[in-house]
Amino acid sequence: MTETPTGPGPSPGGRQFSEASERNRGPIAGVLERLLPETGLMLEIGSGTGQHAAYLAPRFPGLHWQPSDPDPECRASIAAWRDASRRDADGAPNLLAPLDLDVTREPWPVSEAVAVFSANMIHIAPWDRCLGLMAGAGRVLAANGLLILYGPFLDAGRPTAPSNVRFDESLRARDPAWGIRDLADVAGAAAKHGLELAETVAMPANNLMVVFRRRGSDPEE
Repeated sequence: MTETPTGPGPSPGGRQFSEASERNRGPIAGVLERLLPETGLMLEIGSGTGQHAAYLAPRFPGLHWQPSDPDPECRASIAAWRDASRRDADGAPNLLAPLDLDVTREPWPVSEAVAVFSANMIHIAPWDRCLGLMAGAGRVLAANGLLILYGPFLDAGRPTAPSNVRFDESLRARDPAWGIRDLADVAGAAAKHGLELAETVAMPANNLMVVFRRRGSDPEE
């Protein structure tokens, strides 16, 4: 069943906790281990509770893992997860302090990244957030840099599983501007900013990892 965006619960030390993040972090790590380069800055968009950042950063010690979120409560939780990780002997010294980053605001507070990762964002936000994500990733990624999205998608307007029908209905009931996005629409928006759809990976709970690669130049160039 598709993961429902329930509100995160409290955790010790100011850390918010999401059961969905706890469940999907292992499968996400498995795909990222194959895709991510060894060095450079990895920008995470919409880091939410900070659980993904705290779990993933230690697995990529050569990367500088940069979490971000426009919500100050989320940034406080991310910082708390970062502090807890740094107290752990196997923690993440490469996990940076969270940034206030709204994808629709230009310029972003990061000018260059080898990869951009975002989990469960574009369906729990208005469409202009997806457009802002594509535009920003197109600006900060160098040639062959990766934009990696995790979450549910539609295929030619059709849900990929019956549970996604119910999930999409629940999202739109909460906010009519939300909803599961069609992969073709997302890929079309990405292409306008030099990002080519390179790969899709089936994930648990009827989700996908969708990988875009930055072309060497913009289409207009």
